[in-house]
Amino acid sequence: MSLQPFHLAIPVHDLAQARQFYSEVFGLEEGRSSDQWVDFNFYGHQLVIHEHPRTPAQEQAHTNPVDGHDVPVPHFGVILTWSQWEDLAERLRSFRTEFVIEPYVRFKGEVGEQATMFLLDPCGNALEFKAFKDPAQLFAS
Repeated sequence: MSLQPFHLAIPVHDLAQARQFYSEVFGLEEGRSSDQWVDFNFYGHQLVIHEHPRTPAQEQAHTNPVDGHDVPVPHFGVILTWSQWEDLAERLRSFRTEFVIEPYVRFKGEVGEQATMFLLDPCGNALEFKAFKDPAQLFAS
């Protein structure tokens, strides 16, 4: 299956702070920009941060229980290889990132075993990064 890049535009109430976070903490390459928005290469996908007043979801995230943790909803992110995930976890820790859910492996020994971590950007958008022990299990039931 050949995947096409997705495009995701998210609201940020502090464009300068969010721009610094995505470029420095994640090391993402910038694309086009204006005074109100910035494009980033988000692991081969197009992430656009748009200046926008704080949203209710950014002020107080809703959560759902998953594997004993309160997962913030809404959230977005990408599925990485295991080594990419480990490298990102290390990079985020080096920036003293405050995690909503610390990097860990969930569903150990089960179908869908995966490494995951959750964090918030400076504007309260929740992000999840994960890697599957067996990538073929991505859509397993």
